[in-house]
Amino acid sequence: MSDLQITANETASSVNRTGIYFAVLQGVFTLGWTTYVIYLPELAAKVGIAPSAVILVLMLDQAIFTITDTAMGIAADRIAPIVGRIGAVVGALTAISCAAFLALPFVADIGHGAQIWFIVLIVIWAITSSALRAPPLTLLGKYSAKPSIPFLSALAMLGYGLAGAVSPYLGVVLRNVDPRLPFVISSVVLVIVALALSRVERGLVQERSPPIRPVEVAKPLGKVPVIFIAAMVLLALGYQLHFSINSAPFYLRFAKPADLQWLMPVFWIGFNIALFPASVVTKRRGGLIVMGVAGLLGAFAILAAERAGGLNTLIVTQFIAGAAWGCMLMSAISAAMAIGDSGAEGKVLGLVFSALALATFARMAAVAGGLQKIPEYAPLLHWAPVACWSVAGAGLMVMAAAWVQQGGRRVRRV
Repeated sequence: MSDLQITANETASSVNRTGIYFAVLQGVFTLGWTTYVIYLPELAAKVGIAPSAVILVLMLDQAIFTITDTAMGIAADRIAPIVGRIGAVVGALTAISCAAFLALPFVADIGHGAQIWFIVLIVIWAITSSALRAPPLTLLGKYSAKPSIPFLSALAMLGYGLAGAVSPYLGVVLRNVDPRLPFVISSVVLVIVALALSRVERGLVQERSPPIRPVEVAKPLGKVPVIFIAAMVLLALGYQLHFSINSAPFYLRFAKPADLQWLMPVFWIGFNIALFPASVVTKRRGGLIVMGVAGLLGAFAILAAERAGGLNTLIVTQFIAGAAWGCMLMSAISAAMAIGDSGAEGKVLGLVFSALALATFARMAAVAGGLQKIPEYAPLLHWAPVACWSVAGAGLMVMAAAWVQQGGRRVRRV
């Protein structure tokens, strides 16, 4: 075997290890969030927070994420020129985040007198946990070989998708478990994984093919990121309304409530299976085109789910909708890195995660307002996901076509 082949194999192995690390990081973090959502009503009740106010606490979390995700991304751009700094900062903030997270069930046991401290801990956890989203992925955009980014993005989102798939089962498993145990386990595992980021960061820098281009200082972004993020908000809102509000009622037309824990993961199975084929297409055609096509395909799948005449048909449409969302999210990460290639990778990635948080906030606000229970708004909630995905998909297709017509320098990567 030639030296060139050995080097290529070592590089591929390194890429795989890096991607697996990011998959584990995203998966552990997402499972920690799921644990938090499962136990929050019980913990809130202990400190005297009414059940009806729990949704407001969750909305507060998303409002914080909307701001801090972008702020953390911008910070990642500024500290990236110092090798190892992102890993060190993320590790320190994760330690603070996990300490606040771990303390929640213990503080809740104090009772009503600890209500203020309970809220303070939630705020600290929400602010610092943003360090685990955009900043780590920023390293991929700044130091990874450009052709490998779609594959690495797919691996990172695989962790998110697998966590989403097991979430319904996690609720059943943790039903009678003391909350202190899963909170401690989640915190310890997440700290261990996050502390390894500095080593991953240094590995990415060392393995980058020479000459190493210095990390650029972020330049002002033009109109493309604004349109891209607006489309991302629509896509995320469509996902939130379809999966979190409409999917369960769709299934309940043909199945019993007890069956939902087995049926809801169908969406995430489609999500996970579509990631890697989509990464191949993204590498060849660019993220914007994949996002646009997936948005239109997903809109048709949701429309078919709305009109499904049986359980089998509904399962197929939910699988396709999940696959479409997987394509959208994976290619959005890749496109964000390409759009921010002038040194603003962290900023654009932060805006993507802020868009996801904003859409989650909007969905929670709709639930808190009881819109799904008002007959006049039921048709709106049913058709809004179709409108969001189709409008955003069409817009992204037009934007991608405009780049091609203009002969854009980075068309192939975006």
